[in-house]
Amino acid sequence: MSLPLPSSSVGFKEWSFVCDSLAQGVQTLILRKGGIHEGRGGFEWKHQSFFLFPTWFHTQGEKLRWVPENAENSFPPEEERTRVDITGYATLEHVWKVTDWAKMEAIASLHLWNEDVVRERFAYDEESCLHIALVRAYKLPNCWSFPYTKSYGGCRSWVNLPEDGLSLLANATPALTDEAWNETAQKLREILD
Repeated sequence: MSLPLPSSSVGFKEWSFVCDSLAQGVQTLILRKGGIHEGRGGFEWKHQSFFLFPTWFHTQGEKLRWVPENAENSFPPEEERTRVDITGYATLEHVWKVTDWAKMEAIASLHLWNEDVVRERFAYDEESCLHIALVRAYKLPNCWSFPYTKSYGGCRSWVNLPEDGLSLLANATPALTDEAWNETAQKLREILD
């Protein structure tokens, strides 16, 4: 299966283990409140497809109910980072803005974040809500590595990436079968629609 080639190479920044969970088919959704530098309007899903750009949050394993097999237990500070390794890509299939905590509890089995992390994000500011994105993830045919630059840093969700990664999409494979993905997507829709 080949993906349609997007017009630009964009990365969505997310914890490394969450990126791994998407590319490995462990989950099909992303919970997002937004980064500090998202601007006045707050977080927006600006792109319909994107590379999964892993960030190194040193205690992420403690905040998740799943970690990849043979995962690194420690990450150097982001400012010491010298390269980026990307293994996944995703397409945005549907987005919900959830303002009802009961719905967040109802989807708990469909994601890997610990409840205290979800609750903290949900009630982070004056508006209690989270953006829930249903994504279709793909595993790249090989790890795409390139130098890390300061432009990738900071609390923002979206970063522009080198264009050469786009050629990998022709051989990307779905993280889940159509049947498995549709089953999970249907469960999510039943709760959130």
